[in-house]
Amino acid sequence: MVGVQPREEKTAAGIGMMVLAVALFTCIDTSAKWLLIAGLPALQVVFARYAGHLIVALLIYLPQEGRNAVRSNSPKLQFLRSVCLLGSTILNFLALSYLPITLTTTIQFTIPIIVTMLAIPILREKVGIRRIIAICVGFSGVLVVTQPWGAVWQPAMLLSIASVTVASLYFVLTRRLAGIETNATQQVWSSAVATAVLLPLVLRGWTWPPDLMAWAVFCGIGFFGATGHIAATTAHRWADASLLSPMFYTQIVFAAFAGIVVFSTWPTIYTLSGGAIIIASGLYIWARERKVKGG
Repeated sequence: MVGVQPREEKTAAGIGMMVLAVALFTCIDTSAKWLLIAGLPALQVVFARYAGHLIVALLIYLPQEGRNAVRSNSPKLQFLRSVCLLGSTILNFLALSYLPITLTTTIQFTIPIIVTMLAIPILREKVGIRRIIAICVGFSGVLVVTQPWGAVWQPAMLLSIASVTVASLYFVLTRRLAGIETNATQQVWSSAVATAVLLPLVLRGWTWPPDLMAWAVFCGIGFFGATGHIAATTAHRWADASLLSPMFYTQIVFAAFAGIVVFSTWPTIYTLSGGAIIIASGLYIWARERKVKGG
C-alpha cells in the first residue's frame, strides 16, 4: 500500500493544475450537451460519465492501494455523498438539454454560497452578518441570470438550481468525510455507486452512439471526469485551498468559449451581469473566510 502523499509548496503549479481541473470540468458539460444533442438519453450520458470515471479510478488506485481503495470507514455517509453527486449530475445534464452551457455554468457559481448556508445547520459553522449579506447579494445575481419575472425565464432553470443545491450538499458531506476517507475511496465510491445504480436503467433503452465522433465523446466524458477530479486533488496538495477557490470562476471563460465554438451560442447580457454579481459575492465570502482564519 502506498502511503499518503505529503503536501508540497508548489503554489504556481497548484494554481495551474486547478485551472486545468476547471477546464476538464467544462469538458464534462460540453461533452454531455453534445451527446444529448446527438440523441443519446440523459441517463445513458450520466452512465458514460461515471462508468468511465470508475474505470480510470480503478486503473490508478487498485495497483497502489489494493482493497483499501474500496474499503470505506463511513459507508453510510459515503453512500449518501455518492448519491448526491449522482443526483446533481443527472439534474445538470437534464438542464443542459434545454439551456446554454454558459447559463448553467453561471448558476453553478452559487455553489460556494449555498455551501456556506448549508454549513450552518449541518457542520455547525458560525456565519457572521457580513457573509449572510453576501449570500443575499449572490442570490440577487441568480435572479438577474434567470429572470424569473421576464420572457427569458425557462422552467429548465429550476433543474440547474436544484442541481447546484444537491451538489452543495455533496461538498458539505465531502467536508464531513475529510480525515475519515482517503481520496482513492471517495473517487471509487462516487463513481461505482453511480455506475451500479444506472446500469440496469440504461440497459433497457440503450442507444448506441451514431458515429465515430459520438463514440469518442461518449468514451471521453468519463476520462474528463476522472482526470478533472484527480487534477483538483493534486492542486490542493500543492497549494492552499484558499488560493485555489477563486480559480473555479475561470470556468465562465471556458464555458463561453465552448458555447461559442461548439454550439454557436453567445452569453447574454443577463448571464454576464448576473455572473459578475455572483462572482463578486463568492469572492467576498472567500476573502472574509481567509481573514477570519488569519490567512
